[in-house]
Amino acid sequence: MKTFTDNAGRTWTLTLTIDAAKRVKSLLDVNLLELEAGDPPLLTRLGTDVILLCDTIFALVKPQADAAGVTDEQFAAAMGGDAILAAQTAFYEELVDFFRKLGRTDLAKAVDAQRRMIDLAVQRIETRIDRLDLEAAIETTLGEPSTNSPPSLASTPAR
Repeated sequence: MKTFTDNAGRTWTLTLTIDAAKRVKSLLDVNLLELEAGDPPLLTRLGTDVILLCDTIFALVKPQADAAGVTDEQFAAAMGGDAILAAQTAFYEELVDFFRKLGRTDLAKAVDAQRRMIDLAVQRIETRIDRLDLEAAIETTLGEPSTNSPPSLASTPAR
């Protein structure tokens, strides 16, 4: 069981069981037990589609949300960037634990690799942005400012 806190201060516990997987499949038509299925694979979609990730997490915590009287909309409203990152981390950790205990170390490794790939991609993009010379990029795009101005319309003879 892994926990995270949303932006409303509510703590949620993620537990992946067969019951929880069936609930996710029933509500979202997403089979968490087949991470490699689809094109792109479900694991990739969960790592790149924040809405799918949050919907999946809500389906996992739905019994808790129902008991607390929290709707899907209220849950989503409390899922800002930091809460999503915390939920994603808890979700991946819960997936890894589930598949390790199931004896599917291949899937546990795939989840770990997906998480590392996301982290590396973010780092690589940040490095590229930090290296950008914005002034040079603007000059390349717009051309260097010219001291030769085109003649004004008033000085152009009529034809």
